[in-house]
Amino acid sequence: MARKKRKNIVLENILIEDYAAEGRSIAHANGKVIFVEQAVPGDVVDIRLGKNKKDWAEGAPVIFKSYSKERVDPFCAHFGVCGGCQWQMLPYEQQLHYKQQQVKDQLQRIGKIPLPEIRPILGASQTKWYRNKIEYTFGTELFLPKEQFNALKEAGTNPHEYGKQGVAGFHARGFWDKIVDLQTCYLQAAPTNAIRLAVKDFAKAHNYSFYDLRRHSGFLRTMQIRLCETGELMVNLVMGEDDEEKRTPLLNELAEKFPQITTLLYTINTKRNDSLHDLEPVVYKGKGYVIEKLEEYQFKIGPQSFFQTNTLQAVELYRIARDFAELTGNETLYDLYCGTGSIGIFCSKKAAKVIGVELIDAAIEDAKENAALNGLEKTRFYAGDVIDICTDSFFEQHGRPDVIVTDPPRAGMHEKLVNKINEMAAPTVVYVSCNPATQARDLALLNGKYEVTKVQPVDMFPHTLHIENVVQLKLRT
Repeated sequence: MARKKRKNIVLENILIEDYAAEGRSIAHANGKVIFVEQAVPGDVVDIRLGKNKKDWAEGAPVIFKSYSKERVDPFCAHFGVCGGCQWQMLPYEQQLHYKQQQVKDQLQRIGKIPLPEIRPILGASQTKWYRNKIEYTFGTELFLPKEQFNALKEAGTNPHEYGKQGVAGFHARGFWDKIVDLQTCYLQAAPTNAIRLAVKDFAKAHNYSFYDLRRHSGFLRTMQIRLCETGELMVNLVMGEDDEEKRTPLLNELAEKFPQITTLLYTINTKRNDSLHDLEPVVYKGKGYVIEKLEEYQFKIGPQSFFQTNTLQAVELYRIARDFAELTGNETLYDLYCGTGSIGIFCSKKAAKVIGVELIDAAIEDAKENAALNGLEKTRFYAGDVIDICTDSFFEQHGRPDVIVTDPPRAGMHEKLVNKINEMAAPTVVYVSCNPATQARDLALLNGKYEVTKVQPVDMFPHTLHIENVVQLKLRT
């Protein structure tokens, strides 16, 4: 039954039936499909609707009448308000079940193409401390959960004034200006939490200003930390002001307190946005980069480099891609969206030649450096649009591809690139995706020329809604 209150519609005693995608679950009421945030299958809730269409609606729980038997206690005190994890209330095996289901549903519903049996999802061996890169935000607006907000109010303290303090952590879920002040985050191993807290404590003790996201002013802005399996540790502290008198004591404190930092950098960012691609990080200590390893291959990673953020699981993902490529040592492999060359380099030992293509110039420079670092002479990397680069004259020079590996961003491949892959007619295509929905769309466009022969989901990010999927396609005969 529904009741109306101030134009809001609340549906009462609704059973959450199944998981949908993107962190939402499904319920049914009044002949509609209801997509529900922050609930899991088996919960019984009262739902306040947001969008409300003829056949479907979106909503969020206002009261939990009973909880699903599948639920477990989250291990992080910040779960529910921090945007870092979404699924800690589900056992990991159950998370994997729903991710497997998501891949199957999206490939079938969106792709609408014949599929082989989808292989069981490859879960992560490490479900905490698994990220090699993490970014924290410093701010002036502490996020207060509803209970804490009301408790302060009842105690006679103005919650809004209380919340105006220097904080360090992640953006609160759904807020661009409020920060969850983290104590312990379980995404990256030690000494990450200690480094974040040390920076915050030093800044407070010395009256350094924290960045005001509304006014775009303040000294302490963001911080990136990259911790490699090799043990190398890089910290890049981003400051909103170019103030050497503040900067030097803080950086000295970090270098002295954490000798395990192998590369310490700072970046001055006075822009209104947080992007660092057009800024120049300054090396304060160390060589300015870290070295990570995937199997025997080494990768040089700078403060602006892109690299898979779960090293252990990246090895598993790339092994699957390499297996799906079915290389014998005689093939010319084209690595599209090659980034810094990691997949192509990882496959290089079993290929006769690797040709990498990437739109971003800086990534291609990194790819060339990584190839040189590994002593590879059969790899070539080119910056530009695949459609422009892969011409008949290019094929005459480098050979037509026997295998294509493509690893596009979440938006998937541009339709022109899909058409180009159809035109290139490589016998084998390996499609690595971080978004099965856009992958399914692209597979439908490839279906006239290619048959899907293998599907392998991989979980790169435990306790989150994200899922990777690797598909092998074979040219139709």
